[in-house]
Amino acid sequence: MKTYAGFWLRVKAFVWDYFVILGYLILLAVFGLILDQISGTAQWMFANRVRAQVSGFLLGTLPVMLYFAAGEASPGQATWGKRKMKLKVMDQNGERIHFPRAFARTLLKFIPWELSHALIWQLRFLPGTSSAVINYGFALVYILVGLNLACSIMTSSRQTVYDLLAGTYVMAGHE
Repeated sequence: MKTYAGFWLRVKAFVWDYFVILGYLILLAVFGLILDQISGTAQWMFANRVRAQVSGFLLGTLPVMLYFAAGEASPGQATWGKRKMKLKVMDQNGERIHFPRAFARTLLKFIPWELSHALIWQLRFLPGTSSAVINYGFALVYILVGLNLACSIMTSSRQTVYDLLAGTYVMAGHE
């Protein structure tokens, strides 16, 4: 029987996926520390707000986004965590989504994540930034996260905002 994946199933799938992400981040940190000891690379990469944002995106966010997009566009239609929870990402016809759509879906999902990173780098490098700008920025992050949460609970199809925009569904009960 096909059913829409509810909020808690999706959270459990993300927890499983987070183990993969955490493993990647640990390897990245260890490799980064070794490379920094040899060449002082981190000081250059994180010397200013723009370099820090670009470095963080290219080394952290982009590989994680590619993990989600590649998994959800794969023949299995799921990341490792979604497979563990027997979930699949599909289009309105129950078909597999292709990589460009999966990437767009993931990009929309990661907007609050990247906005919060940009705000944190802003605080780190320009501590004199107006508190109103920072507060409004974080308010926007919480509004976007809240909208995704509300949509996933309130829509009959259990779609988040990014699912609605991408025309995707997360279905439960799939092997």
